[in-house]
Amino acid sequence: MITGIVKGEIVSTINHPFYDGKKMLMVNKTDLQGEKTGDYIIAIDAVDAGVGDPVLVVDEGNSARSIVGSTTAPLRSVIVGIIDEITVV
Repeated sequence: MITGIVKGEIVSTINHPFYDGKKMLMVNKTDLQGEKTGDYIIAIDAVDAGVGDPVLVVDEGNSARSIVGSTTAPLRSVIVGIIDEITVV
């Protein structure tokens, strides 16, 4: 899993039918201290996240497809949670 902060929404006029009606978000990856790593990921939103929200992302195809309930979806990443707090011990 990956932590990140939602940077913005991706809008496309031509895409695979699976993506119809689904929100795609660009997420800046962060480390455990919440600092941006300089990398990003595009993920389907499963939790109604918005710009600026710290999120938890599943970035593995089979797990992502399992979350959306499809074995054939052209999908790799899904936002599965909005983070309230991270405690590092």
